[in-house]
Amino acid sequence: MEGVTKNEAGMTSLTILTTARCEMIDITERVAAAILETGIKTGICRLFVPHTTAAVTINENADPDVQRDILAALDRIVPLTDHYRHAEGNAAAHVKASLFGASQAIFIEEGRPVLGTWQSIFFCEFDGPRTRKILVRPTAD
Repeated sequence: MEGVTKNEAGMTSLTILTTARCEMIDITERVAAAILETGIKTGICRLFVPHTTAAVTINENADPDVQRDILAALDRIVPLTDHYRHAEGNAAAHVKASLFGASQAIFIEEGRPVLGTWQSIFFCEFDGPRTRKILVRPTAD
């Protein structure tokens, strides 16, 4: 079940249920809601993925083909099997997560994340399906 938990330090944990081996899930509105709940009007929102086979990125969401193209390009660059030494069978997922990164910092203005016209925040799954989480920590200037 997708959910939200908060701690005393102002950090929110969003639970994300992934449904495919590799996918990009738009979490922009969930992040915006977490920011809104804090009442912070101006500051920075830090996002962190505490997983080694998942990541977070910002990219276009106007055309869903962009996400499909990104995932297809990643599969060409980092194929599922390629003489990896990691015995678990998910070495490609570790490489993809490292290429994208485990964190993002986003400005907050007027209580909302500052994003370009076509930008959205994506949780990137590279070893699913799984139950995942992303930590959201907005702070005021």
